[in-house]
Amino acid sequence: MSLTATDWTLPAERPFLIFLQRKGLNLGGANDKIFVVEKDLENNILYVATGNENEYLYTNSALIKDFNYLTDDRIVNCSCKFRYRQQDISCQVEYLEDNQILVKYDNAKAVTPGQFCVLYDGDKCLGGGIIDKVYK
Repeated sequence: MSLTATDWTLPAERPFLIFLQRKGLNLGGANDKIFVVEKDLENNILYVATGNENEYLYTNSALIKDFNYLTDDRIVNCSCKFRYRQQDISCQVEYLEDNQILVKYDNAKAVTPGQFCVLYDGDKCLGGGIIDKVYK
């Protein structure tokens, strides 16, 4: 498996993936934490970035699959959470087919495929689903 630093340009049409894995990579010599920011499984490459505030750790939209609606409301402007105790993040929702939604937000850190996204209208939970892809 190859490791590649993040000194490359992402094509606009390619989803940007973030996987926060720091342990078990057997990397040394860096003065800061190293994060896996993309996996290219077809070519067996991990793309890594250093530092807690690296630009590659931030995204501005996410495709959510298997969204489970808890209400008939289809609110466009609401808030979302990607972690249990996280502050609410203002977002805009685009409702797609096949229980998918596209959630747009301003630069959230470490939104990761496989985790959950939950939508709220104030204190009312609108539903949740699995983060499938994230975009920058």
